[in-house]
Amino acid sequence: MSQLFNILEEKIKGENIRIVFPEGNDNRILEAVSRLAQEEIIKPIIIGNPGELQAKAEALEVSLSGVEIYDPEQYDEMSTLVDAFVERRKGKVTKEQAYKKLLDENYFGTMLVYTEKAHGLVSGAAHSTADTVRPALQIIKTKEGVKKTSGVFIMVRDTEKYVFADCAINIAPDSQDLAEIAIESTHTAQMFNIEPKVAMLSFSTKGSAKSPETEKVIEAVRLAKERNPELMVEGELQFDAAFVPSVAQKKAPDALIQGDANVFIFPSLEAGNIGYKIAQRLGNFEAVGPILQGLNKPVNDLSRGCNQEDVYKLALITAAQALQK
Repeated sequence: MSQLFNILEEKIKGENIRIVFPEGNDNRILEAVSRLAQEEIIKPIIIGNPGELQAKAEALEVSLSGVEIYDPEQYDEMSTLVDAFVERRKGKVTKEQAYKKLLDENYFGTMLVYTEKAHGLVSGAAHSTADTVRPALQIIKTKEGVKKTSGVFIMVRDTEKYVFADCAINIAPDSQDLAEIAIESTHTAQMFNIEPKVAMLSFSTKGSAKSPETEKVIEAVRLAKERNPELMVEGELQFDAAFVPSVAQKKAPDALIQGDANVFIFPSLEAGNIGYKIAQRLGNFEAVGPILQGLNKPVNDLSRGCNQEDVYKLALITAAQALQK
């Protein structure tokens, strides 16, 4: 376990954070929640048939002691969840439709978070990103002042830690989106004890090129500073000017950031996604995420190729997000 996650463990242990895992039937989930419960880091909730899950756990030789199991088909407060769902959807569904929808484990788990039976949710081991995110957007929704959720990666190599965003959600963010992503990314950075210095990236540094793409980034910097005057943010910057002090001195000598940025906001999803994978594969960085940000309550999405360790780590992150709120 890297120092990064030791930081999170220290923050959340003993705080009684409850995280729901809708995919209780997945072996990787069972192994991870068993470990989390035994280590008393969080209080896990899994969704599924109790008898089936206990049998699976026995076959895997893991204990579900300390793990709560909720079955939508036998849940005593289902009618309350149905009413809350109908109200939240503002009449877009009937009670009958709501009941059917809440038999889906992701919708059921998301409603547990919405009604504060749980502090956060981790899913995606056996579901697509859309299956995980859609209920969150419909029920939990984005925070006030935030129009869109975004996805960040924490890039870790030895003692180095950086935040890359948005690498997972928004294909073509506009200036307003980029400003929101920058501000939300600073909160994520602080969760990992990173004092945020934000670089808004482009193919231009301080007017070295001019195009609608560069103007979009310049406007995003203005909006971010307007919303948070104390934010340490600079742009537009090429990556080398944001990361290498000697290049910053030549290209942007008057910039607030002098090659010491640690939060990097990419101008598009393709740039962010390509960028983090280059750092991961060529730079041997560990890419932790994607971590979803901007929601009222934390919901995070696993890769379907994840392992037990990935589930464990994302649970820590989700719990830390819940505690941060």
